[in-house]
Amino acid sequence: MSYAKHVYHLYVIRVTKRDELQKHLEGKGISTGLHYPIPLHVQKAFAHLGYKEGDFPVTERLAKEILSLPMYPELTEEQIKYVCGAIREFCS
Repeated sequence: MSYAKHVYHLYVIRVTKRDELQKHLEGKGISTGLHYPIPLHVQKAFAHLGYKEGDFPVTERLAKEILSLPMYPELTEEQIKYVCGAIREFCS
């Protein structure tokens, strides 16, 4: 589609120790986000569909493992390297 462009508004990673990584990044001055931390099928707005916790185990697991990293047009190469270095440090 030549008329469309990606907006790159979220950069989401998956990590099993999400909360620990988020705390580590926060300590380095790096903001993160938890977009969609509650799977749709267990949100009150969709209760009428009749799904319950456990109906979509993969979705539920992933909701606990995803973390949104900084992503915006003004993000510099230096900042990107800083974020990557902090993640690398956490994983070592």
